[in-house]
Amino acid sequence: MELLLLNRKTSFGSLTGSPRSPYSFSLSQNRGGRTFLFLAFISLQIVLFFSARSLPFSLSSNHGNRRFSSPVASKDALASSFAAADLPLSSNGDNCDSGRIYVYELPRFFNTEILDQCDNLNPWSSSCESLVNKGFGPPAEHVAGIVPEGLVPAWFRTDQFVTEIIFHKRIMEHKCRTMEPGSAAAFYIPFYAGLAVGKYLWHNHSTEDRDWHCRMMLDWLKEQEYYRKSSGWNHFVTMGRITWDFRRSKSEDWGSSCIYMGGMRNITRLLIERNPWDYFDVGVPYPTGFHPRSYSDVVAWQDFVRTRQRDTLFCFAGGTRSEVKNDFRGLLLDQCRNASGLCQAVNCAAGRCSNDTSSVLRTFLGSKFCLQPRGDSFTRRSLFDCMVAGSIPVLFWRRSAYYQYEWFLPSEPESYSIFIDRNEVKAGNKSIKEVLEGYSDEDVRRMRDKVVEYIPRLVYALSEQGLESMKDAFDVAIEGVLRRFREQEDWEYKWR
Repeated sequence: MELLLLNRKTSFGSLTGSPRSPYSFSLSQNRGGRTFLFLAFISLQIVLFFSARSLPFSLSSNHGNRRFSSPVASKDALASSFAAADLPLSSNGDNCDSGRIYVYELPRFFNTEILDQCDNLNPWSSSCESLVNKGFGPPAEHVAGIVPEGLVPAWFRTDQFVTEIIFHKRIMEHKCRTMEPGSAAAFYIPFYAGLAVGKYLWHNHSTEDRDWHCRMMLDWLKEQEYYRKSSGWNHFVTMGRITWDFRRSKSEDWGSSCIYMGGMRNITRLLIERNPWDYFDVGVPYPTGFHPRSYSDVVAWQDFVRTRQRDTLFCFAGGTRSEVKNDFRGLLLDQCRNASGLCQAVNCAAGRCSNDTSSVLRTFLGSKFCLQPRGDSFTRRSLFDCMVAGSIPVLFWRRSAYYQYEWFLPSEPESYSIFIDRNEVKAGNKSIKEVLEGYSDEDVRRMRDKVVEYIPRLVYALSEQGLESMKDAFDVAIEGVLRRFREQEDWEYKWR
């Protein structure tokens, strides 16, 4: 068989965030070259499969019997807005040159029934309040006096793990949604994988608990005609947590094994943190509290943050990790405290800043730069809170942004951010204050303008129709998926 791979790039980078080098794979006309590169490609896939990918936790328990379709009606209000019967579909006049999207009608067990059980989605408290308003959460009335009065209704106390709900609601009313699967270029699976697994990540639940929903969904999907035809290559799903929550390779490890299950291999996955070595992972922005109602909301907010008086050189919003040896966050807080009044810190330990945008927002709005170390994983929502407030992010791991959100951020990292080698900071060779003081007012203005320019691509619009002619994060993601599927059509070989 002759193999040819076109338009495929695989990027490599170290775990510490060193620069990656792109490589394009193609085969020459020489038969020996084809054989060599084919074997090299297969070997590469094996190496990537076994790359470091899990977190060290040990969980175990027993699993009870589950039924597939029994509805739970205790929280009907959360799910009622997802009824399919009255949702508008695309018309012949819509501009859908990139293709149409078919949305599978999954059994409620995989999405709305999970919302019905919002009292039981995490081990510590009810999630019902945070899932109201179609997943955007309760209004953030506490931002009054911080943001322009006319924009207060566009702010919500949004949870960071709700992209599954946001994407489902928007895609059901997308102009290019079709009810005819035969005319579709892309197939969306409205499975709430992150919400389903969240309650099982702690408290010694069994691997069966953590895998149950995903395994059942894939069993259902494998019976669908258009999945069988494509082996999933033109299918995509939103998974509203970080990729490592779905990459358990051993029973004693953290998370679900969803991504490694048979049937998931070729499905494009939209995640708030991706594995940079997995082509099928796509990083999408964490939800922030700002959900503009219209194009004019975005323009008004951009004008506000662009002209904002910023008296603080830099800031840090976060908490230390006492269980982490030589915690880098603690080092940043020390540098902030020793910056002679040029830095402001917000203590977010013990979840103090969770979904509460007021203190963090005020700090970001008043600072030229915001420090963005890694979170519990390589990424954190704070990066997007910072940029939406018009503050310039200072990064210490390239995997925190540059290798994550390529569709959403400028292609030149230096145009909107500062990168400081964390090892130089740890060794005492670099002072963050001195590095940032080295940038001129013109440098700061140029970078802030770029950050402000990209705000629409970092937020999720409140309106189900989006932001008119302006693309938000959802629009960018859908365009990227359709572009990716169109490019794959040119490949002469795709594994099954």
